[in-house]
Amino acid sequence: MSALTPSRSFCGLRHGATDWNREGRFQGRTDNPLNADGLRQAHEAADMLRDTGISRIVASPLVRAARTAEIIADAIAVPLTIDERIIEFDFGSFEGLPVRDLMIQHGVKSATGLVSILPADGESWDAMTERSLACVSNWLDRHPDDDFLFVCHDAVMQGMANALCGSYFKNSHGTPFRYINEDSQWRVEQLLT
Repeated sequence: MSALTPSRSFCGLRHGATDWNREGRFQGRTDNPLNADGLRQAHEAADMLRDTGISRIVASPLVRAARTAEIIADAIAVPLTIDERIIEFDFGSFEGLPVRDLMIQHGVKSATGLVSILPADGESWDAMTERSLACVSNWLDRHPDDDFLFVCHDAVMQGMANALCGSYFKNSHGTPFRYINEDSQWRVEQLLT
């Protein structure tokens, strides 16, 4: 594994939903707020995470992730830091467009297919994955006694899962997942409380 590979297990959580999520649009760097569902999901995530041992939260600066993280951090009384390195993927000219329409237009049916049609005016998928893994690795190494929750975005979580585990996974808003490292083998599992 590379120097970007985290040294140990950690948790990730996709922010609560926004109106664009419900409309099925590429959201990327567009800084949309949580909607009523998203706020409810953030509070439900806080309840789920209350007794899990999370001791530090790092969040994307986009308001949908930062607000989700604030709700959780307040509820479980742990420190929260914002880190630009886990900001959502920049979808370039796809931002605001319907995901389903573009998948149909390009004949793709999966996350792997979707990654293959990303526009050249956006971010590189590999660069996004590298910066996200560097962020996680850096925080884990700096605070070896803390159990981390990274509140971020679907593309960030998918990029890390694919790099560590070799596959994507079904991710839902406000649902905590643990990226588990056992004997140098990674897997992603929903955190059940």
